[in-house]
Amino acid sequence: MDVSPLAWGLTIGITCAVLLFDVIVIARNPHEPSMKECAIALSVYISGALAFAAYIFLTAGRDDSGDLYGTQFLTGWLVEYSLSIDNLFVFIIIMSSLAVPRKYQQEALMVGIILALIFRGIFIALGYQLVANFSWIFYIFGAFLVYTAVKLVQSYRAHDDEEPEDNKIVAFARRRLNVGEEWRGLKLFWKENGARVISPMLIVIIALGTTDILFALDSIPAIFGITQEPYLVFTANVFALMGLRQLYFLLGGLLKRLVYLSLGLSFILAFIGVKLVIHALHENELPFINGGEPVIEWEVPTLASLGVIIVTLAITAVASLAKDKRNREEGEQESLREVTPPPPTQPTP
Repeated sequence: MDVSPLAWGLTIGITCAVLLFDVIVIARNPHEPSMKECAIALSVYISGALAFAAYIFLTAGRDDSGDLYGTQFLTGWLVEYSLSIDNLFVFIIIMSSLAVPRKYQQEALMVGIILALIFRGIFIALGYQLVANFSWIFYIFGAFLVYTAVKLVQSYRAHDDEEPEDNKIVAFARRRLNVGEEWRGLKLFWKENGARVISPMLIVIIALGTTDILFALDSIPAIFGITQEPYLVFTANVFALMGLRQLYFLLGGLLKRLVYLSLGLSFILAFIGVKLVIHALHENELPFINGGEPVIEWEVPTLASLGVIIVTLAITAVASLAKDKRNREEGEQESLREVTPPPPTQPTP
């Protein structure tokens, strides 16, 4: 896929302009956004992603294997969006555990998204260099995604939600820095009684930043399993992260009801991991595997991957909401049993 420097410059410039606009608007008026505000912004970002997909379909054509670049972008965007929704669970835990006031949560999320874009940009550049120069890296990427999928399943079974206090970097910062009690938005430092005080917002930013690094380690190998085009990898990440702040407020309650999301994502990551291993076997150059010759002659089409991802997410959502409904009904029945007094006993003659 031939992407000109001008196209790269425009893409990065527009991304920075949108982020700068968001930062200025939020900094001027810190508040908890309304549902209408979130829905409008989210619809704009999703429409933008679909419009960009249409543009790629119309102008970019196909790769050497016959896959449409537009299909690769859509699939990659859907994978990154799904993983970003999983990120929101951790963001909710961080905001709750660190007691971030609701009106300042937009600012914290905005910083987290900017950090996520920076870290993913770095990982995309590194990942592309590895992919372009070492075909065997797909074996490692594939094995890592399968390992991540297994860890997700184990975490789900153990109901293991890592608290920010468990983060060693956050714990170190709290011990070594003079952290104040007052929240002043994105003002991170000030003086009280002649001593420099650190805003608790800095601890939140540290927690979000270290979390973003961990999520980038999962998401970048996953999208390279869909497409090896750096421009599509970058834009899919941009569109997936842009609406994350609005999604946090719009779906905050619903996210807790998606109890099977981790299982659905674990299946998707395992599927992409196997797809990467198949790709590595197709491109095999390791001399100790089949004498350095390709092991298999076929690959999983991107359109098939898109279908698997959509069906998995649909099943995950339906099953999660069905279980949540059953749990609520059982809870209501249990409450009724506790409230309803037992029938009076008949006196014995």
